[in-house]
Amino acid sequence: MPVVVEACIDSVASAVAAERGGAARVELCDALHDAGTTPSAGMIAAVKERVRVPVFVIVRPRGGGFVYSAEELDVMRRDVIAARRLGADGVVIGALRPDGTVDDAATRALVDAAEGLPVTFHRAFDLVADRDAALDALVACGVSRVLTSGGAPSAIEGADAIAALVRRAADRLTVLAGGGIREAHVAELVRRTGVREVHVRGSRLTRTEMTSANGAIRLRKPLPDDEGAWEETDEARIRELVHRANAEPGG
Repeated sequence: MPVVVEACIDSVASAVAAERGGAARVELCDALHDAGTTPSAGMIAAVKERVRVPVFVIVRPRGGGFVYSAEELDVMRRDVIAARRLGADGVVIGALRPDGTVDDAATRALVDAAEGLPVTFHRAFDLVADRDAALDALVACGVSRVLTSGGAPSAIEGADAIAALVRRAADRLTVLAGGGIREAHVAELVRRTGVREVHVRGSRLTRTEMTSANGAIRLRKPLPDDEGAWEETDEARIRELVHRANAEPGG
């Protein structure tokens, strides 16, 4: 059987291009510059209308680390249900405990919310303390596949670890190799690991058609150096800004 190539995409145009290029499945995300977050309902519906290949939707409420609060997990559960109702063919999730183990309770709850849809555990897996134990935990939670680079910066660098995971998983779940996969080494990766599914970006840089752009404006902010960090609203700063904005001149 041919190797399944899953393309990671973030737009309708990318979904169409991936299908035309021969991708067997797409993973639909938003904010790929931040490793992917949950796409909008409109995006899910539009992509489903335009392509015939299976569309797996990532459910990730923010960038940064993968330890989630009860409120964030409730949002994720709602997003899994929404994606399913919009016709998603599968969902992509990932939740960890502070000690670097799989959050079994959160994972089971999200698998239950999927109501039988295939569930992929994303590259949060590459941050776990013990990959073998994590893989077994995912099997017990009912996860269908795991996306991994073998805990290495790229899949080709983690090929030996991926091969070991393929052997351990056997027919219990699918190991989906991903992380910096390029044309030059994808065949070698498949040969060395024994995977039958690979996850790729396969992108090119596209520029705006707008010609009147103000080059002095930079709306994009650089991501934090700490992979596990993200920004949240600071109550004290908001309070101080409200206070100062309403202060009497000269007061």
